[in-house]
Amino acid sequence: MGDLVTVDEVRDAQRLLDGVVRATPVDRPAFLERLVGRPVLLKHEELQRTGSFKVRGAYCHIARLSDKQRAGGVVAVSAGNHAQGVALSASLLGVDATIFMPDTAPLPKVEATRGYGAKVELVSGGLAGAMRAAHERARMTGADFVHPFDDRVVIAGQGTLALELIEQAPEAATIVVPVGGGGLISGIAAVYKTVRPDVRIVGVEAAGATPMLAAEQAGRPVDLVRVQTIADGIAVHRVSDLTLAHVDALVDDVVTVTDEEIARAMLLLLERRKCVVEPAGATSLAAVLAGRVGGDPDAPVGAVLSGGNVDGALLVRLIEHGLAASGRYLVMRVALADRPGELARLLAVLAELGLNVIDVEHHRTGPNLPIQQVQVRLTVETRDPEHRDEVIAAVRSRGYLVEAG
Repeated sequence: MGDLVTVDEVRDAQRLLDGVVRATPVDRPAFLERLVGRPVLLKHEELQRTGSFKVRGAYCHIARLSDKQRAGGVVAVSAGNHAQGVALSASLLGVDATIFMPDTAPLPKVEATRGYGAKVELVSGGLAGAMRAAHERARMTGADFVHPFDDRVVIAGQGTLALELIEQAPEAATIVVPVGGGGLISGIAAVYKTVRPDVRIVGVEAAGATPMLAAEQAGRPVDLVRVQTIADGIAVHRVSDLTLAHVDALVDDVVTVTDEEIARAMLLLLERRKCVVEPAGATSLAAVLAGRVGGDPDAPVGAVLSGGNVDGALLVRLIEHGLAASGRYLVMRVALADRPGELARLLAVLAELGLNVIDVEHHRTGPNLPIQQVQVRLTVETRDPEHRDEVIAAVRSRGYLVEAG
């Protein structure tokens, strides 16, 4: 393990990236300040080229290769954002790139990677299988392997985001950063703890994928046996010695958020800010909304929205998940007598309550359903969790047997 990345390395990376990446905007939505009781600043890295911060580090790595190394091409492993960052960077620098992706990777991300000019190899066995295949290709051909986070040049590239943010949001007292392998927070912390050591740096992991917290507890990187979260962009099984060293030395806290909290943050950004942020990118705001970032409760907090690459089909499911988590959808199972007109009477009750029915399923058989009864599963729109409870109570008051969820 080498020394920690310095701010001078990050400034060198910034010079390399001049004219290549965008200085993504920061805004200060008033509705978020009203919601959480403190100013919230959003760094919109989902508007970066390729839709995430990953292009910053990937370009720096490939740009620093020798002519001989470039001639051998590069390989990388990714299910999404890193793949696209490497593909675009290699194309801009005239380097052949082969990206090994799990054969379960979403088709839009596969096609986007190809669209940026890379060759894609789909491999079975998940990310572990793709990693084995990529290292074997690098060993056999001499191609350079571009690691997504265990690389100080990549970390320096990611840290250029912090140089922008310090100028754009000097008032921020806490910066909140999504954590997967730890490359982004390592670069950001390396800058802030040198230039603005008074600013707190807080990392956020998905509750179903906590390799950094596991490494901090063990005192070394460890492999997670199981990773399960909607935030696929940070669903990492193991961090590196290098990123762990940065987090141990420079990061003030690492917290977690649930999938429900992530989905609510995504939905809020979509509805109120009109921006599409992927689950991993929304973890920072989710932590702010959940009140987990600490520090002065009145001081401004900056949330890095690290990416926006989410395919349409998944986005629909995530929106529905967010609506349910926010109390905006209510699913009810109602037992009815099996005779004509009963469903119409139930729907009339819902109409009287001013409810919009989204979906109706009618089941005549079931293991616990008497012969003389049917069960109706309804999905209706509600305003919030309190309204959900009011609706359930109102339907029960009309004599119906109701189960929620």
